[in-house]
Amino acid sequence: MLSTLARTATRRPLTVIALWVVFLLLGFGLGTGVFGRLSDNVPEVPGTESEAAAQYLDRVDPDGDSITAVVEATAVSDPGVRAQVERAVADVRDLAGVAAVPDPYGTPGLLAEDGRALIVPVALEGGLDDDAEERTVNDVSDRFERIDAPEVHVSGGPLLGLQIGERAQEDVRNAELISLPVVLALLLVIFGGLRSAALPLVVAVSGIAGAFLALFLFSGVTDISVYAIQVTTMLGLGLAVDYALLMLVRFREERRSTEDVTEAVHRTVAAAGRTVLFSGLTVAVSLTGLLVFPSVFLRSMGLAVAAVVVVDMLAALTLLPALLTRFGGRIPPAKVRAEGEEGRVFARLARFSARNRVAVLAVIVPALLVLALPVAGMRINLGGAEQLPTSTEARQLYDTVDAHFPPGTGVSPVTVVLKPGTRQSTVDRIQSLSPRAETRDLPGGTTVVELPPPGSVDGDGATDLVKRVREVRGAEPVQVTGPAARLVDFRAMLADRAPWAAVTVLVGIFVLLFAFTGSVLIPLRTIATTLLSLGAALGVVVWVFQDGHLAGLLGAQGLGSLSLTAPPLIIAIAFGLAMDYELFILARMREARRRTGDDQEAVVTGLRRSGRVVTCAALLLAVVFGAFMTGGFSPILQIGLGLTLAVLIDATVVRMLLVPATMALLGRRAWWAPKPLRRAHDRFGLSEGAEPEPQVPMNA
Repeated sequence: MLSTLARTATRRPLTVIALWVVFLLLGFGLGTGVFGRLSDNVPEVPGTESEAAAQYLDRVDPDGDSITAVVEATAVSDPGVRAQVERAVADVRDLAGVAAVPDPYGTPGLLAEDGRALIVPVALEGGLDDDAEERTVNDVSDRFERIDAPEVHVSGGPLLGLQIGERAQEDVRNAELISLPVVLALLLVIFGGLRSAALPLVVAVSGIAGAFLALFLFSGVTDISVYAIQVTTMLGLGLAVDYALLMLVRFREERRSTEDVTEAVHRTVAAAGRTVLFSGLTVAVSLTGLLVFPSVFLRSMGLAVAAVVVVDMLAALTLLPALLTRFGGRIPPAKVRAEGEEGRVFARLARFSARNRVAVLAVIVPALLVLALPVAGMRINLGGAEQLPTSTEARQLYDTVDAHFPPGTGVSPVTVVLKPGTRQSTVDRIQSLSPRAETRDLPGGTTVVELPPPGSVDGDGATDLVKRVREVRGAEPVQVTGPAARLVDFRAMLADRAPWAAVTVLVGIFVLLFAFTGSVLIPLRTIATTLLSLGAALGVVVWVFQDGHLAGLLGAQGLGSLSLTAPPLIIAIAFGLAMDYELFILARMREARRRTGDDQEAVVTGLRRSGRVVTCAALLLAVVFGAFMTGGFSPILQIGLGLTLAVLIDATVVRMLLVPATMALLGRRAWWAPKPLRRAHDRFGLSEGAEPEPQVPMNA
């Protein structure tokens, strides 16, 4: 397959480039339409009780969504301010699609006790289509914002999703403006020439286009979370640079032994292309674990990110070879350095770790385990507007309510659906669970009881209230929904499916690594060391964002929990990225071992020849993730920090110290496999398809 791709790219480079240009136009033209289709409904899990109850209410409840306006002034009861508010309320009541707007001055709980703020909830009609609902919320927002008061904020409901989508688009644009110039500058330092440095960015832009287009296509069949934009774009950009860097370094090496550009491209695809192929497959396999979960959010993220990985891989294996065929003759070969000079720092690290393997393991393994300790106390919650940057409309509304109203104001209630046949005694017991319970009847004999929870929407008080309702109802036809119920069901889903997801990923990774190495022990060693670095990174994220240590340095705060989106994505993506660097190193070790037959020296040579590439790739990826952390959205900060730490820990401590130490500890047994598996690998596993490369120093 790789030889076919290489021949196509070198025989018809202009055709390949033209096809990718069309793809780019589609990605940045059609694909950017996804920004108007983003959803903030993360905890939806089809088949759960909370989701079934929500769908039932959508069918029978005449009430629709609601949005909220908050007015803040020195005195909101001042005649001038009051007159403006009352006129706005009257105008909003007359808007198409608005069901009801209560009098904020006459309804208990809507006027702050300090007299400096008031809340105006706006109920929308049920059954509105997306376009009608969008027009209504925009009209409502525009009318309230014309009130002449120091602060007027409108958000919530469908408007919150629109605001978050706009913020996501702005964050992606800013991250690209920050990361691309920095990445280009680093590539200039690495390669010392503009032509070499520009090619990885071309592949990176293809990755971004692929991210947009994949998300847009998936949005036609499923909800796409607002988090998907930042996560897929940062990963698409980072992996594209990684793969292009690996291929370009190898191309410059091959140019030292041949002046024929086409032949150098073929050799590059045959060697580094195989590493890129297996690397892309391992990242994609790591993301298949997300498909095990029935969550719409996790499945859509897994599919979208896997699609982006495939786009990056194809760009590196087709677009880059075509570009090298056309312009590679202007790229100078890698410099030849004196024997022993090239990669000597990495060679010294490898020899040090191999000689002191027991001491290295005794120091690093406990240190990583200590960093991972906070994971034992990790909590995940829905979070809310407090996770957004302070400059966003939704966060300003949240801060205003928090400053002027009692705790719990505006918190979504636990919604209990009591279908016909429910005994009155059960209804009474459920109503008694909250002193502020409100009851309303729906057509068909269904009763809805709304129980305002103590504290936040995802706190212990809210989730305990959900559990108590489910205990009280017994076998009665009663269902519980609302954000707290969805959180309870989401947590239960994670606990139930996580072991199966782990088995799926680990078995897939083991098979791929066995196909790549022909060893049984190397995949096991790789999985163990990767889990160590992943645990350490996740532990730091918990320590910062859940416990609040040093969170202020990142423009965040300790929230007492992590966003429920962060841990699954950090684990899935970071595990795949770690495999990237492992394969970069193993490919070089395997080549050296095939040439010399010396297992110990193969480890040193492997790190000598891959250490610089791995370090540079990790640095570039960290730059990309860091740029996306400038947006200030807490879930993205958590994911960005977790992935940055996982990449840096894995590319330095694990790959440069633990890998040579464990390989030295295993010795020749590292490449062992039972005879039946060895025969299977000889027949079906990875074969080089190219002669061993000349033994000359390389600029890796």
